[in-house]
Amino acid sequence: METITNAHLFGIFLTVGCFYLISLARRKSGFNWLNPLLLSTVIIICILVLGEIPYEHYMKGGGVIHALLGPVTVVLALPLYRHRKLLVEHKYSIIGGIVSGVVSAIVSVIVLSRLLGLNEFLERSLIGHSVTTPIGIGLSDMLQANEGITIISIMITGLLGASIAPFMLKLLRVTHPVAKGLSIGTSSHALGTTKAIEMGETEGAMSGLAIGVAALTTVLIVILLQFMGWY
Repeated sequence: METITNAHLFGIFLTVGCFYLISLARRKSGFNWLNPLLLSTVIIICILVLGEIPYEHYMKGGGVIHALLGPVTVVLALPLYRHRKLLVEHKYSIIGGIVSGVVSAIVSVIVLSRLLGLNEFLERSLIGHSVTTPIGIGLSDMLQANEGITIISIMITGLLGASIAPFMLKLLRVTHPVAKGLSIGTSSHALGTTKAIEMGETEGAMSGLAIGVAALTTVLIVILLQFMGWY
């Protein structure tokens, strides 16, 4: 058994297999609560714990997938290119909406961390909660934070965004498709974007565009905070 779990293919097959099976179950059943990212993570953890499989064994294959997250970030440029006309047409609204969204996300983490008495290490780990996972991991390394906490915060943010976005938009009477897409993509990255795509083509396009711009803005703000000696 140890020979199998210690192989590189074990971590790869376990990760891809769990994600694929849950995605398949979601499509067949129509149950939106079957989130592949969240459930596959929980299942993998349970398998490792119950099977007493060392994390180092899993990461021999899981590390390969982890290494691919960086190149995958390049894909974020596609929505920017495909919908560049929308970007030009609504440039001021887009820039203002995304920047204000990113600033509020970072400020909320700092303020709540201080109010709740969290230490600076946890605060740094939560800074990237509203960006997509590859960028969040990069921010975590940049801030010398805990990568695991950062990833969990990103997952929770995305799941909440995808779940409550329609209700919040209706409550706040946001009706413009560009505004809907920007708010969802800026606050809840790729997971939220799946809900934006269901709302409409424009909402999905703007949400996908917001992911890349928000990620870039977040990185620039974090660099500025470091330059100012905040972290």
